[in-house]
Amino acid sequence: MTVTLHFCREVKKNNRMKKNVWVFGSVAGLIITSFMVYAANECYTNPDMQTNDVVGYAGMIAVFSLVFVGVKNYRDKYNGGMITFGKAFQTGLYITLIASAIYVIVWLIDYYIFIPDFLDKYIPHVLKDARESGATEEELREKTTEMANFKEMYKNPLFVVVITFSEVFPVGLIISLISALFLKRKTKASSPAAA
Repeated sequence: MTVTLHFCREVKKNNRMKKNVWVFGSVAGLIITSFMVYAANECYTNPDMQTNDVVGYAGMIAVFSLVFVGVKNYRDKYNGGMITFGKAFQTGLYITLIASAIYVIVWLIDYYIFIPDFLDKYIPHVLKDARESGATEEELREKTTEMANFKEMYKNPLFVVVITFSEVFPVGLIISLISALFLKRKTKASSPAAA
């Protein structure tokens, strides 16, 4: 009987964890995907658009802060205020995987259906940015060759999936680790009244 009750509690906890990671992963995925679709559309339609990688990564960090919120929510609302580093990291990792998968799926739809000639617009944009950043003629030739190779590799859908996934997943992975470090708690926090 005790084993059955323990098993039922674990199943209930797992269902709560699944719900939690799906909610936070989906919200993070939809937000980061909205930024990506907007940026791709701007790059596609506006050749004078200025790009800024720092702003892009800062936006990703802001969106993936939902990993921290999701882990904390699971710990406090569903897990009695306690969570191990491993469980916290697992929760954050699942949120990151869901958000990253949504990002990849939406990019594949956007790229293959709506903007299949995206690289024809993007590559001149990259070269223009390099030129305006003061690249030498030799550096521009190297960048042109690099982008031509990239365009060739982009013809392989598996490469598209891997490169798109690698744009966002590492940021979420790092935030999952940080969240697990900060949110792990092996014993329930005592209330101020009890102290």
